Amino acid sequence: MFLSIATIILAITPTAARANPTGTEREAVSALVLQIQKADYEDDRSALQRLYGELAPFTANKELASRVDYWRGFALWRKAINGFNDNVDKKELEQDLNQAAEEFEKSAAADPGFVDAKIALGSTFGLLAYSVNKKDAAELQALIAKSRQALKDAQAMAPDNPRLLWVLGPIYWNIPVERGGGQAKAMDAYEKGLETLRTHKSATNDPLEPTWGEPELLMSLAWSNLNRTVPDLKAAEQNAQAALALVPNWHYVRDILMHQIREAKAKKSGTG
Repeated sequence: MFLSIATIILAITPTAARANPTGTEREAVSALVLQIQKADYEDDRSALQRLYGELAPFTANKELASRVDYWRGFALWRKAINGFNDNVDKKELEQDLNQAAEEFEKSAAADPGFVDAKIALGSTFGLLAYSVNKKDAAELQALIAKSRQALKDAQAMAPDNPRLLWVLGPIYWNIPVERGGGQAKAMDAYEKGLETLRTHKSATNDPLEPTWGEPELLMSLAWSNLNRTVPDLKAAEQNAQAALALVPNWHYVRDILMHQIREAKAKKSGTG
């Protein structure tokens, strides 16, 4: 019989400790959150789906609800992002992103001051609008408007949030320079996010609070240096290696992005 890690933690917790069920549940949720982040980096999409379900019983805890909803949304958000790299059917991606958006909306409603829920919501709506190829023009415009509003709210609350800068980077990348975007602006956002993370280390050790971002920003810099108008392959490789130094098991960077960088280097040197 399969037992989830949350069930095991509850089973082995001393009876006296169970007098504080919220504390016990926090430990169980924290364990699941760490598994979600690991599954994300390893491109274990089935585990992300399973862990999304394993968090469901904890949504009833009002003290934890906003964070539980966030990490449930995060599991499906990252399942979809990994799915884009794996060429998963767009219907499945759309389903995951729609459900992720619902979780992030619940998270933001439960804690209106929780900026990370709004950041993830803005990204999710953006992916639904631009990556799932919406046919209906009205639906497309509605998704774009929702994405912009969520990110606008996040910018008003925490303009230097590194996870916000990570989400804004691809948007800047795809906006022409004359309209306030461009490749340089995108890369500046990633660099600013890294600086913020490195100079203002999070004071919290609570896994329920989002502190991720440094590996993702390094990955995005690697991709940007590879794909910029004039590629900087040395910088791309350095950025990718720095990301892997933090997360050695990151499937996308280790097995896809590094391969692309090496191919570009070989082609440039004439050995490819």
